[in-house]
Amino acid sequence: MSDVAAVEQLVSKYQALRQEIKKVIVGQDEVVEQVLLSIFSGGHALLIGVPGLAKTLLVNTVAEALGLKFKRIQFTPDLMPSDILGSEILDQNREFKFIKGPIFANIILADEINRTPPKTQAALLEAMQERAVTVAGHHYKLDLPYFVLATQNPIEQEGTYPLPEAQLDRFMFAVNLDYPSFAEEVEVVKTTTGGEQAFVDPLFTAEEIIRYQNLIKRIPVADNVIEYAVTLVGKTRPKSQAATDMIKNYIDWGAGPRASQNLILGAKAYAALNGKFSPDIEDVQKVAIGILRHRLIKNYKAEAEGLTIEEIVASLY
Repeated sequence: MSDVAAVEQLVSKYQALRQEIKKVIVGQDEVVEQVLLSIFSGGHALLIGVPGLAKTLLVNTVAEALGLKFKRIQFTPDLMPSDILGSEILDQNREFKFIKGPIFANIILADEINRTPPKTQAALLEAMQERAVTVAGHHYKLDLPYFVLATQNPIEQEGTYPLPEAQLDRFMFAVNLDYPSFAEEVEVVKTTTGGEQAFVDPLFTAEEIIRYQNLIKRIPVADNVIEYAVTLVGKTRPKSQAATDMIKNYIDWGAGPRASQNLILGAKAYAALNGKFSPDIEDVQKVAIGILRHRLIKNYKAEAEGLTIEEIVASLY
């Protein structure tokens, strides 16, 4: 099958996938879109929202619709690396046997990742970056595709271990999950308090998703689009000559080269899922806020004046 035909097939399956997810998830279209963009780009996502907004249900539904194995890990202050990676035990034959932990799945929901100490966060980091884990000196490959969706509660910060910037940078998207609208909340209450339960049909296989991830990577990009993405990221760095006055006044630290890479990958995925065979500058702008949101560090003046990261990023294009 040619790449053009494969993109057309992907668009058709993506539209069916969105409809399948809507059987269970009411609204949150932008959140679902960015989660799926992350998966088809081969990246990870950080989901930020208050409790009770169906983050677990969302991830579980996406995993079912994609035909992938899903595991949820509830992060707590006493969670150890072996609790998520697995450990070696001595079996009846007095030989060490490795028992896999919950990290061995295709889609991992790392619930409230900032509640666990840095040592356990670092264990997850290796899995995210290398798609492999090391236990007792042995290297274990994780099944592909591999995707981590981590959640953070923006309200409760007491007794938490904020993710360091180096680990935040590993997440392709940071997605803000907001309260549903009045009409959406009415629909949620109707569907969840009745006797009927919606079932999601798997529309993909793991092999298909890997094939589509490789297809998206092969999509050609014009030099001017790549240059635009790199320039956009360069503008976020306060000490850069390209930095705008708003960046110099309100940002302490800007985004690194990984942001430029993710902007192009995200633009490729956005273009392909919308039936385009090559991304343009508009596609880069469509994914920019989700990719840059967690990579810029505001200073005290931005906090004092109530400026949001979204407003600052939007001012760059």
